[in-house]
Formats: sequence, C-alpha cells, structure tokens
Amino acid sequence: MMREPKRLGRAALLAFALALPLGLGACQSDTSTEDVLGSASDGQIGPQNTSVAKSGPAKSGESLGKGPIKVSMLLPLSAGGTAGDRGRKMRDAAALAMADLGNDLLTLNIEDTGGDETRARTLTTGALASGAKLVIGPSEHGAVRQLAAVSGANRPLVLALADNYAGAPGVYSVRLNEADSAAAGAAAIAAKGARKFVLFMAEGDAGKVIEKRVANSLSIYGASLAVALPFGPAGGGSDKAVADMMALVDDPQAIVIASGSANPAPLVSALKAKGVLGKNVALVGSTRWLEHGISDPALQGAHIATLDAAEIGPIADRFRKTYNYEPDINVAYGYDTVALAAGIASAMGPKGFTKKVIENPTGFRGSTGIFRFRDDGAGERAMPFFRIENGKLKQIEKSTSGF
Repeated sequence: MMREPKRLGRAALLAFALALPLGLGACQSDTSTEDVLGSASDGQIGPQNTSVAKSGPAKSGESLGKGPIKVSMLLPLSAGGTAGDRGRKMRDAAALAMADLGNDLLTLNIEDTGGDETRARTLTTGALASGAKLVIGPSEHGAVRQLAAVSGANRPLVLALADNYAGAPGVYSVRLNEADSAAAGAAAIAAKGARKFVLFMAEGDAGKVIEKRVANSLSIYGASLAVALPFGPAGGGSDKAVADMMALVDDPQAIVIASGSANPAPLVSALKAKGVLGKNVALVGSTRWLEHGISDPALQGAHIATLDAAEIGPIADRFRKTYNYEPDINVAYGYDTVALAAGIASAMGPKGFTKKVIENPTGFRGSTGIFRFRDDGAGERAMPFFRIENGKLKQIEKSTSGF
C-alpha cells in the first residue's frame, strides 16, 4: 500500500481515494459507498446552485504543478454568461485538486477557449500534439466533435465537458446528460416493480441514444419499452404525441419523458387530460426538466434522477474557505477530473492513461458520487432520486443508476 503524503489533510486524502478506480490495488479509504454518496437533506432542494465565481480575472495559459505527466485543460474562462462562470469555477476546482493531490504528479496546462468555437478547435489541436496524456475539456460541442473524429494510437484520452454530449470512443462524456438521467430514473421505477414503459424522447440522434440507454437500464430489472416516440418541435405537438401513444399501447405502468430542449409541461398536461397518468402510472423526467423550471402544477409528483449540488462530497468546505464562494456541480466536475488524473498517475504512472483503465467497469468514486465511462464514450453515474413537490426536488432515494 502506498504511503500517504503527510502534507495532505483527511479531507484531501479522502478525495484522493475517491478519485481512484474502485478496482485498483492502491491506497483507498475504507469509507463505504453509502458514505461516499452521502445523503441530501430530507427536506427539499431547488435547481442547481447558480452562485457566481468570485475568484478574480480568468487565467489563460496557466501551468500548475511540476509533475512529469502532462494534462491539458481547455476551459471557457473569459466567456460571458453561464459558460464563463462554469469555466472559472472548474479552473478553481482544478487548482484545488492540484494543490491537494496533483502538484508532484502532474503538470496541468490550462488554456482559455473564451467560449469561441474557432479558438476551441485550435487549442484542441494543440492539446492533441502537446504530449499530454489526458485532455480535460473542451466544453464547445464543435471542438469536441473534432476530437471524436481524430483517430490514431497516440491520441490522448479526452474527458469532454460539453453539455448533453453523448460520448464517442476515447472522448468521454463527463457532465451528467439526459440519457443517463432518464435511464437512472427509469431503472429506479422498474426496481419498484413497473414493467411496461413508454418513452417520449428527443428528436434525432439524441433521442436514439436516450432510447438505447433507457431500454438497457430497464432490461436489468426485466422491464421493457412498449413504445418509444420522438417528441419535439417537428412532431406535431403534445396532443398528437399522446394520440400516437394511445394508438400503440394500453395501460402503461410508467412514462418517461426525456424530450431534450422541448418543454415537457405541455406533454404532461396532455397526458393528464387524456387520463393516461392515473395514480398507478409513474412519471419520470430527466435532468433537462430543470432548464425549464419545475414549478408548473402539471409536473408535481414526477420523478427525476439528477445530481444534487448541495452534496458534492468532501471538497465543499475546503473549496468554500479557499475561494469564498459556494461550490456547485461545476466545481465537482473540475475537481473530479483532475483528481482522477492524479489518482491514475499515482497508482499506475504514465502507462495508466489507457482506455482499459478509464473504462474500468467498476468505475470511480468522486465528489459527484460513483461514475464510470463506457467504451462508446458515454458516462454513467449513480445519483440521488427525487420527486417534484411544490416546485422543488425532494430526495426519496440516496442513489440510483441505469447500470
């Protein structure tokens, strides 16, 4: 067993242990999975924390640490609005992870994409040729697609930070996406005995990914999709979607709505108006419902599997004291990606940055809970399960997953 660095406090050591693959024979905390995942308040929580990063000016071209293993991180530090706020939070979290775990193991080069697609593509190309063992980011979809299109044995592994990115071989989806949320929610209901499911999914390729993931998660419990229907602007509206469903299936036990950018409230209202959502029919939403708000009366009683920004593991207090603002899920993503790199570097050295290690089916434990990456690049997470009550999320289970 490796000797614990004396300079790290208990919280930092715990974070380090959580970032290691569950199956690696390295130093690990004896903290149980339940302790790691924690539990949200038994009360209610609202949408994800939106506190503004107050760490000062964005730092571009920054290099942290003096370790022999190079890691590149591409963040929209100087971008305006939400993108820049997220980028600066992840930068601060990365710096905290380096101070805790990575300074002697990694050299982390942080570049500012500015939220600009062209600049992100240029920096992405540079990161691939930099000798880095791992690239964290970017968050711009076009640049991520560029990475996914690049082949070659020497291409570094990529932990992509784009929203609602499905993943590709060697380019892994870090952020919780709709497919994973819907699959976990459906699995939680199937575990309670429901067997006949209907899925309303986003249109296009995104919907196909959601359908596959939900069907796979249901199969674990002997449940199945009776029908999967695309829903969105091109589909003819909520009334038509409900009519199509009723023509194809009778008496579903659960309905899952993962409709991408489309507001789910009109569809839920139409289902209720037709009497489809009776007291014995469970309604499952996705994390993207939070983008539209969950105060609509039609949505009350629905279930959602999503991450809880109030429960981000052992790093929260230290982050708050270091940067004087509240951490959120973006902080957790920034910390976990760098901590994962440091954990692999410590346990296995530069040879550990392989698809076999990253795709370890037993997964990893981090400040966002248990997560793993599949060979198609998709991320899978265990997360709390909530019910919408009075416009807020009330936790009903500590953890559920679609795998």
